[in-house]
Amino acid sequence: MVQLTLPKNSQMTEGKVWDKPAGATNVREFKIYRWSPDDGRNPRVDTFYVDLDDCGPMVLDALIKIKNEVDPTLTFRRSCREGICGSCAMNIDGTNTLACTRGMDEVKSETVKIYPLPHMPVVKDLVPDLTRFYAQHRSIEPWLKTESPAPEKEWRQSREDRAKLDGLYECILCACCSTSCPSYWWNGDRYLGPAILLQAYRWLIDSRDEATGERLDNLEDPFRLYRCHTIMNCAHVCPKGLNPAKAIAEIKKMMVERRV
Repeated sequence: MVQLTLPKNSQMTEGKVWDKPAGATNVREFKIYRWSPDDGRNPRVDTFYVDLDDCGPMVLDALIKIKNEVDPTLTFRRSCREGICGSCAMNIDGTNTLACTRGMDEVKSETVKIYPLPHMPVVKDLVPDLTRFYAQHRSIEPWLKTESPAPEKEWRQSREDRAKLDGLYECILCACCSTSCPSYWWNGDRYLGPAILLQAYRWLIDSRDEATGERLDNLEDPFRLYRCHTIMNCAHVCPKGLNPAKAIAEIKKMMVERRV
């Protein structure tokens, strides 16, 4: 029988438990994943306590408060605080989401557990390494490709054709969907994943684009497109309410239609 064990330096350890804020009566516990490439220590989970009466309503507010007032070494990404940039994507209470749009009242467990996006290399603490993810995005050439002479002012599009992009252009590339996809976990080096394929479909159906055949050729591969098994985790976790699985199915239909 094969015995599988984790490498010693990957096993989680108990981290530091920080003091509760003095005099606070409305306190909530946060358990946060910590790891640094600089100290040679195993990953750990630190425990913090936040006074909810002196904190904003979102999980990101609590993280900022912890960093500002308790432990300045806590590392995470954030920018817009409005669910637009996708920077603060992380795993909160077992679900990939944006810390800036996830209210603490939406977390059902008493303890708020926060980890980086799963199955991605970690740069530090809650910061995943998205180098491969962005390289895959570039590989689909996410820009308008045309052969016709450029118009004097702009490429025109009917209202009906523009409406086809609804549910696609809103993607903010937060990677919540791709990092919730088991197919992407196991084949992320070859399978593009739901976020990138949704972006690919956005350009495939853009009426102004003239490279449909070239784009489909780029996706015609046993792994780049066809590892999707319609598990639907992607649609479940998308913080923008999009459906990458549907977009992937539409690409597969386009692949069949061009062969008929």
